[in-house]
Amino acid sequence: MSSLRDLLALPEWRESVRVLAGTDELDAAVRAVRPMRAERSIEPGELAVVVEPISAGDWRVDALLRQVADAGGVGVLLPDTGVLAGTRLLGDRLGVPLLGAEAPPLDLLIAARLLLAAPGLDRANLLMAIHDAVGDQVRPPEDVVAALRDVFAAPVALLDDLGVPLSGDLMATDKVRVHEPVPQRIAFDGGVLLAHPVRMPDTPRPALWLATELRGTSTARAAAMPPALAVAAGTVQRWMLANRVRLERDARSRAALLSDILRHDAEPTADLRRRAADAGWRLGGWHVGVRIGTQSAVDTVARGQEAQRALRMGGNDAVVVEHGDGWTAWFTFDQEPTAEHVRTLAAQLRDAHRDLQRTMDAHMGVGRPHPHADGLADTIAEATDAARMALTRPESGRFLHVDQLGMAQLLLEWTRTDTFEPAARALIGPLRDQPGDLVRTLMAYLDSESSIAETAAVLGVHRNTIAPRIERIERLLSVDLKHRDERLALHLACRAVTLADSP
Repeated sequence: MSSLRDLLALPEWRESVRVLAGTDELDAAVRAVRPMRAERSIEPGELAVVVEPISAGDWRVDALLRQVADAGGVGVLLPDTGVLAGTRLLGDRLGVPLLGAEAPPLDLLIAARLLLAAPGLDRANLLMAIHDAVGDQVRPPEDVVAALRDVFAAPVALLDDLGVPLSGDLMATDKVRVHEPVPQRIAFDGGVLLAHPVRMPDTPRPALWLATELRGTSTARAAAMPPALAVAAGTVQRWMLANRVRLERDARSRAALLSDILRHDAEPTADLRRRAADAGWRLGGWHVGVRIGTQSAVDTVARGQEAQRALRMGGNDAVVVEHGDGWTAWFTFDQEPTAEHVRTLAAQLRDAHRDLQRTMDAHMGVGRPHPHADGLADTIAEATDAARMALTRPESGRFLHVDQLGMAQLLLEWTRTDTFEPAARALIGPLRDQPGDLVRTLMAYLDSESSIAETAAVLGVHRNTIAPRIERIERLLSVDLKHRDERLALHLACRAVTLADSP
């Protein structure tokens, strides 16, 4: 049985009917809606509709209120031409709702009779309206939210799996029980919240939720809206499935392109450069690599945008590629970044890492700046090694920037990686092609535990020749060989390069 509140929630009634009196009696069951005529009596459960214009203060309105009250009617609907305060007080005292209509009363009477004759008609109309609005096409969730908002004439929002709004605006989104993957009707003070899950196949929890918030007389339509929400949820699901196919295709393409760049030892071919340009990747300039690894099972394709948002929070534009159990990313700059710029970027990346750790078990490594396409491979390799080290360093928050490591510590860690030898060559590179065989001098000096006399004996030169060479080595490498860590790092580098160059 429909009530006055149900009638007030009808689309035709919602915008054009005001409750002037008797607001406490809107839940009374309506058995009939009939036009009022002087020659007939009121029936129990009837809503009397005054179809003729009536002036404010007309005594017949007060008489009709008393007649409806005496006969057990449920209310009076009349053209909203103004009602005296005394008439409103009478309606409240008699407990008879008095409704004022801006639309033609006969149009409202027809809509009410349709609801009484076919209570499921409103539900069917909502379903048809949603079908007409979204159709059979794949539409993005934002379009579905807008269509629902127009059809429901109520706030609608799209929520993520944590209940956080992604689109639309609701006040009571925190009431959705996202851990219960079933359609929900949640009553709260002043309204009703309806929520429907959007599930992907073979997933234990919904990926998204569609929710609408009904307040006031609109709550009467709460029973009619769930089927329409279900249809809209199906549309969002179709979009998610189609989008997933596209994302996976793009992810495979990006991962293949990245692998080709990392494998390429020589200057990139024209085809490789064209593919990089098509992807919007710059191979020129200076690059800083980032590696994000994950220990737990993470859908890197589905959560790729989350990684992108985190890395771009500092305003820098990052390329992010789904790569193995995580993401490989990098930043590209036109000029070599200054030390201060690198420190600022590292601080922003640490903040991004903390942001990601709120929802996943992630570790992050950051490489040093390197130029050109081969430099891109170098900085990504450094970032990958740093991420591998960060995984075993909870004291650093599982975040590691190569520039933050001590020289000896870095080389000791890198001896177990493919990037050790290039790092060693880069470290002692300034000594090569210098007069005095400085690399051999440095290695002999370190093998001799920093003894100038023994170094001279090993090299077969006068000891007065060794001291100036050691000073030149310290100046060229910007090191102090009195420091133990720097001696160890250089010792390892010399041995690695010597062994690699030996036949």
